[in-house]
Amino acid sequence: MIEDVLARMLAEAPRLSVAGRTDAGVHAQGQVASFEADLDPAKVQRALNATLGPEVVVLAAQRASQGFDARRSASGREYRYRIHTGPVPDPFTARYVWHRPGHLSVARMRAAAKLLEGEHDFASFCRAPPSSGSTVRMLRRLSVPSAGDEIEVRAMADSFLHQMVRSLVGTLARVGEGRLSPDAMPEVLAARSRSAAGPLAPPHGLSLVRVRYGRRR
Repeated sequence: MIEDVLARMLAEAPRLSVAGRTDAGVHAQGQVASFEADLDPAKVQRALNATLGPEVVVLAAQRASQGFDARRSASGREYRYRIHTGPVPDPFTARYVWHRPGHLSVARMRAAAKLLEGEHDFASFCRAPPSSGSTVRMLRRLSVPSAGDEIEVRAMADSFLHQMVRSLVGTLARVGEGRLSPDAMPEVLAARSRSAAGPLAPPHGLSLVRVRYGRRR
């Protein structure tokens, strides 16, 4: 969609680079995109918002430094997954929250999350191993805040494997249900098999909330 609007402005389709890959149904609040063009950033923002809003909105547009690439220049990405455990779904948030009624033990989920933080081979937590490259990733933070009937899973890493966050959430939910021990996480990692982890959480509860640039912390 964005490429189509830009193509009309540039008379050709731009080479668009985006910071985070998202599956169908996944949302992005903090997506970053870059492309080469001699256009006024304010004009680009107005044109995109007028054509694509309110579903797609450009919050800010500016000229980037030479050599900047939204994907390759990123030093970290942060995702948030929302789970609602109440008895009935909320119609005002249903498009953005996984309604999974019934108790989940947040304490168990947090214990498992701590064992998944750090540098590991996350082959068990991706859709399929990449045809080239490593499945080792540095998961800098995996936290499980909660309030009332809503549980969040927040994941921050330099980069993620395909469907890695949804797999992490599905596994933590299985732990929260009592169907998988928190202490089993090292074994799940060591298995390097998708069947060792929990099921994929639905896509609509996931949002890319922030892309970081600059020095890693």
